[in-house]
Amino acid sequence: MDLQTTAQLINNQNFKKQMKKKLLAMASMAVFLISCNQDNKKQEEKTQPVSHVMTKEEQAKLTPDEVLKQFIEGNKRFRSGITTVRDHSEQVRKSAPGQFPKAVILSCLDSRVPVEDVFDQGLGDVFVGRVAGNFVNEDQLGSMEFACKLAGAKLVLVMGHQHCGAIKGAIGDVKLGNITAMLAKIKPAVKMSQDFQGKKTSKNDEYVKYVAENNVKYTIQQIREKSTILKEMEDKGEIKIVGVFYNLTDGTLEFLK
Repeated sequence: MDLQTTAQLINNQNFKKQMKKKLLAMASMAVFLISCNQDNKKQEEKTQPVSHVMTKEEQAKLTPDEVLKQFIEGNKRFRSGITTVRDHSEQVRKSAPGQFPKAVILSCLDSRVPVEDVFDQGLGDVFVGRVAGNFVNEDQLGSMEFACKLAGAKLVLVMGHQHCGAIKGAIGDVKLGNITAMLAKIKPAVKMSQDFQGKKTSKNDEYVKYVAENNVKYTIQQIREKSTILKEMEDKGEIKIVGVFYNLTDGTLEFLK
């Protein structure tokens, strides 16, 4: 084999190696672009505004435990800052003819407790009753009975919260206009909390939390005692009545027994 032939063979081999490298690089780039495209599609699907609202058929299929699970997952999204993007104007139109919420939530009046946001729920998903100190009375009971017996809600959630002003007012025995009568409805929880080991004042955050938790438990007790409708529904497994304590500082939930 002469030198010219040898040189040609070497050049051919180098050319093949270079082409192989180029083809591998092009293939890698193609895989990368396909992967990016798929990720972009997934991201677009995640950020696509939700316009759907709960239907009667979907509500009927839900169990109380499933609703509670959805709320727990929703709270995780709320705390992570990745909440559901919703098309509220479209949901307004779709929900206008009727409503089929999953749950009824009794919450405090406090502006730092955005109920629907805390559980990442949208229009038509929840009934919300609010009163300072999240106590129950005849009006709230009637509202809950409507929500569950007539409108099909599967969960009754009573939610107290950290640093509650109403709880502090009841502990401090505040006297002021109609606030006096309102706080009287929270006083049973203060009496329930006399076993607390420590300073029983409104300045002791641990004591305030203890009273707030007992207030939620007392409210649930009152719901069961004063509403035969809700008690029967709970006994049949048609609804679940649950208490929860909401932490303002980090958005976490503590479920109470």
